[in-house]
Amino acid sequence: MKEIAMITGATSGIGKATAEVLANTHRLIICGRRLERLEELRSNLHSQTDVVTLNFDVSIQADVHSAIQSLPTEWVNIDVLVNNAGNAHGLAPIHAGDLKDWEAMIDINLKGLLYVTHEVLPNMIERKTGHIINVGSIAGIEAYKNGNVYNASKYAVDGLTKSMRHDLTEHNIKVSEIKPGAVNTEFSEVRFKGDKARADKVYEGFLPLSGQDVAEAIAFIVNSPYHVNIADLLILPRAQSGATTVHKNK
Repeated sequence: MKEIAMITGATSGIGKATAEVLANTHRLIICGRRLERLEELRSNLHSQTDVVTLNFDVSIQADVHSAIQSLPTEWVNIDVLVNNAGNAHGLAPIHAGDLKDWEAMIDINLKGLLYVTHEVLPNMIERKTGHIINVGSIAGIEAYKNGNVYNASKYAVDGLTKSMRHDLTEHNIKVSEIKPGAVNTEFSEVRFKGDKARADKVYEGFLPLSGQDVAEAIAFIVNSPYHVNIADLLILPRAQSGATTVHKNK
């Protein structure tokens, strides 16, 4: 029987693409806040594999607990957890930052990852098997102007991933991180509060990564041999050499 992969933030971007790619090899638990999108994705994938949906917000610990505890018995043995849920809110110098934006990034990017992992890990440890893939960012290894709290949240994911690997290796659990550069998803539109014109300018003049590109890399990590752990993978579009260094055609 196929292994079970659980993907957070599966309603768009990298998470949605990851679900579509892993449907070829895994049964899926797809998670997200937007129920209609979850159901649409489940409908699109059900002919390829078995799919269960969980509708919750990763930043609300009680909802994370309730949702994951509601899984039917035949779905509790999660083999792969892709901690993808996360986003950026605002782009401002530290003295002009919006506290609500700061809280949203910390609650989703860091605390949400912790809440979900805390629910899934006991079963993996009991079975002495599992694989956790955290979706970080180039922003977690290279700070940039006005990135402050988003940078901090992704640096935290990087540090947490390394520490988790130390904690979990003895339990036969692999821990990996993938760090994308510029990916053309809803990321910039969310960061700029729905200003699509401003968001589109981020990706003008070069070919950014797509969610599919990152999903294929995640699938490579997931489907690597049992004894192999792709611990850390930085993935950039060809035109990008740093967090804010992109060669654009004029």
